[in-house]
Amino acid sequence: MNESAHPDATPGYAAARNIAGTLRHAGHQAYLAGGCVRDLLLGLAPKDYDVATSATPDEVLRLFPDRKAMTVGAHFGVVLIRESDDSSTEVATFRHDGAYTDGRRPDAVRFATDPKEDVLRRDFTINGMLLDTALYDTTGDVASATLDYVGGRDDLAARLIRAIGDPLQRFTEDKLRMLRAVRFAARLGFAIEPRTAAAISQLASQVTVVSTERIRDELTLILTEGGARRGFELLDELGLLPHILPEITRLHGVEQPPEYHPEGDVFLHTMLLLENLPPGASPTLAWGALLHDVGKPATFRAPDPAIPNDRIRFNGHVEVGVRIAETLLPRLRLSNEEIAQIVALVKNHMRFGDVKHMRESTLKRFLRLPRFDEHLALHRMDCLSSHGDLSLYDFSKQRYEAVPIEEFHPTPLLTGRELIAAGYRPGPKFKRMLEAAEDAQLEGAIHTAAEALQLVHRRFGNPDN
Repeated sequence: MNESAHPDATPGYAAARNIAGTLRHAGHQAYLAGGCVRDLLLGLAPKDYDVATSATPDEVLRLFPDRKAMTVGAHFGVVLIRESDDSSTEVATFRHDGAYTDGRRPDAVRFATDPKEDVLRRDFTINGMLLDTALYDTTGDVASATLDYVGGRDDLAARLIRAIGDPLQRFTEDKLRMLRAVRFAARLGFAIEPRTAAAISQLASQVTVVSTERIRDELTLILTEGGARRGFELLDELGLLPHILPEITRLHGVEQPPEYHPEGDVFLHTMLLLENLPPGASPTLAWGALLHDVGKPATFRAPDPAIPNDRIRFNGHVEVGVRIAETLLPRLRLSNEEIAQIVALVKNHMRFGDVKHMRESTLKRFLRLPRFDEHLALHRMDCLSSHGDLSLYDFSKQRYEAVPIEEFHPTPLLTGRELIAAGYRPGPKFKRMLEAAEDAQLEGAIHTAAEALQLVHRRFGNPDN
């Protein structure tokens, strides 16, 4: 375990400390709780701070009348206290949860005054620790100021994800916790404790009771927080993957031509590619990386023994992959903007093979694709996960960075208005006329509107023809 971080040097701590202090001064118990304590003990800066208290939501609201305090989960005892428009702290009342009949949230909760009772209903031991800020202010040491009723510090040291109490009960209560276990294990590089892993495998098919949006969000976090390869291997090993992304499960055992893919089958290639995803990668790049070869299982063709030197082929795998992505991504309810970019990544990932032979106009149209930096990043990871040859990546990157942006999107020399003024009637030909003029402009073959109109006359005839 890394040396503990200093809370007072991290954003959000001062506000949470002051809230906890106000609650204690009013006679209530109050501690920092959950992931922030885990991260501080690991030497990491928490993304946010949460406070757990014996005060009821009404008591919290009365104590912070000038802080824009508001209930965000009254049924569960959660109050949000805003310090500013972009800074807030969640304050949750100690509670004991009732039955979880929907497999996601408790039907009822009972507020409690014992912090241990609150901890015992949480998910994992590493998320079940509390930090006494008053004690920290005295000692200056996070570890000695931590209350640990469930062995969280031991599991941090052992690098284990362990459910609090009975794993089957924890996952039966909330099926999303199965995906959270995978996410924490992947991001932190921890193992999942055997009984906890066995419970996930036993209940894996029930993960589908979780809302599509929550599954999507957890998958996106697994892809982007770091450890994406380990995360998806765990989803596969624990039996979760077939129920949430069967399209990825089908990549198993799909052989590839060894001369291009010495690494192995499509599933392994995809996992190697995810290994190259940097923490903090955009969701669109991450999903593009996962899905770039999703069309290969349906298009696999073994070598034809009657054809000398024939090899495995995946004719049309890009087109099939696009269709699969266009079905899968809306199913997970990604936004239209995200879907458009991810589909574009799948659609164009093989075009790098032709970049050195493209006409100048074709190359510029390729390089001006929206967010082309993600296309470049995907191609680089694709190469590093197979043959390792980055020559086409280097060529494309050099051209992309060398050409001024205005050369990718020059002001058109010719528009439909000029064609009409020249006597052409609007119709299907207009698009081909304008594309021909733009191609020549991108090639550097024409530079004026007059030259563009002359080109149209030569190729498409005069208006009266």
